[in-house]
Amino acid sequence: MTSPTEPIRLTRRRTALLAVPVAAAAATAATALRSAPAGAQPDGGRVRLRRDPGSVVRAAEVTVAQDPGPMARGGALVASLAADRFGLVALTWKAGSAAPDLQLRVRRGGDWQPWTRVHVLHDGPTAGNAEADGGREGSDLVWARDADAVQVRRVSGRVPADLRVVLIDPGSRDEDDAPDTPALTRAARRNAKGRPTKPPLRGRKLWGADERLTSGRPSYCNRLQQVHLHHTVNANDYGKNDVPGLIRGMYRYHTQSLGWSDIGYNFLVDRFGRIWVGRKGGPTKLVRGAHTLGFNHTSTGIAVIGNMEAGRPSDRTVTAIVMLAAWKLRKAGKSPMGRSKVRSEGSDRFPPGQSVWLPRIDGHRDTNETACPGIKLYNRLPEIRRRAQRRWKRGTKRSNG
Repeated sequence: MTSPTEPIRLTRRRTALLAVPVAAAAATAATALRSAPAGAQPDGGRVRLRRDPGSVVRAAEVTVAQDPGPMARGGALVASLAADRFGLVALTWKAGSAAPDLQLRVRRGGDWQPWTRVHVLHDGPTAGNAEADGGREGSDLVWARDADAVQVRRVSGRVPADLRVVLIDPGSRDEDDAPDTPALTRAARRNAKGRPTKPPLRGRKLWGADERLTSGRPSYCNRLQQVHLHHTVNANDYGKNDVPGLIRGMYRYHTQSLGWSDIGYNFLVDRFGRIWVGRKGGPTKLVRGAHTLGFNHTSTGIAVIGNMEAGRPSDRTVTAIVMLAAWKLRKAGKSPMGRSKVRSEGSDRFPPGQSVWLPRIDGHRDTNETACPGIKLYNRLPEIRRRAQRRWKRGTKRSNG
């Protein structure tokens, strides 16, 4: 990680791993779990989630030790696990393995939900720097909402080496239902004037960041050239009080399952138009995140909480992105409608050292081979740039006046 400050030194804090047997065939395992009492695995056990010390978050990581062999009709079952209640699920595997073609489904209220494709997580630190040394890759987190069992099946190809199922219960706190503070209300009024002042930001304490999960010091960019937009690819029907838990789950997954130093995104925006501070180091500073492979060194990353491939971003969400992007680019002296010549540090689209002209406000798919930030958000990028430019100009006129 190229930085004018001391590089991150990671100290790994891992959830205890559980080794479980893989079902011999899809039909046998599915029947066993379906007929077993609630909370029981086919072998009579249940995955127990362990609470992080001093935290409301509980988690477990289960190692799936074998490849099921030749494809069975309808897909070979890779894992079938009953567990304590969990709210988020993901898969991780040894770095360097071929991207898996897998599906998963969860059981909620006694009913199995539809199978969903496992999407590979393309966010992350640039290969070769200290933060990328965790040695694991993974999927996007799936919001399971009070599930008590999960099944994973292979669609095609081979199961990657050292496949693990990550189960997270982000817990709940009284503060998750807390109303806006007077300071946030005042900031909202200031931004209603349309100038690129600092927008209302909800800090890490509001979503319950356990600072013991971070490792090393924040790293900073020398300059800011771009704002990259992402989506978190979970459900779109969450409530306001669900948001802190969703962020806590992402934070734990990024730091403990993938080995990053902190949550990857600099900022997160929910469907209610609220802006949350992600990675620590100071929201007014050029904190280097782990969100856009090969392009973290001159950018900030904004993630919309939800699946923008399936759902349209709300107008409040778009307005929050406009405010945040205009503010960050105004501080950097960069026009939101402009383009920047950026040197890649190595992505799956642009090799290390290649210079490429990119929009100042772009989507993750512009730099990596991914559908992120979802077509329904990506299609609103021209509008976001125009509106951010108008706010940026108002700030310029004010400073020159």
